[in-house]
Amino acid sequence: MQSFHRRLKHLRDNLKLSRADVARICSVDEAEVDRWESSDPRRRSYPGVIELMDLCLRTGTTLEILLDFEGLVDAGQLELPGLTFGNGADLNECLVQLEKEIGRLQLTEDEAELLRRFRINTNENQRMVMQLLNR
Repeated sequence: MQSFHRRLKHLRDNLKLSRADVARICSVDEAEVDRWESSDPRRRSYPGVIELMDLCLRTGTTLEILLDFEGLVDAGQLELPGLTFGNGADLNECLVQLEKEIGRLQLTEDEAELLRRFRINTNENQRMVMQLLNR
């Protein structure tokens, strides 16, 4: 995780996302994203697993892009805030947790139908729907 703050900044720059955009994606305050990117290690914090999963899934980014896995082959275990990847049962528990999180982010049939209907509407109708949703 030593280079996470630089990798997150690089990802934001490449995707043209603001810190506010990342905060919305991860359901955190913008100040939290600021701490994730802090160059001062004493001030720096890291996202939890849910925030990492939200960021990866909603931006189409793999964990490898954000986390420095190099040199961990012989480490036997990778620890992330709130989640541990290891050999044996711990990995299975992590995979169950990740599967639940992915399920939480997937669209329901009703949500997919709403999105399909939204996409086939005219730009004007889409704009009106967005105005109604923003009230």
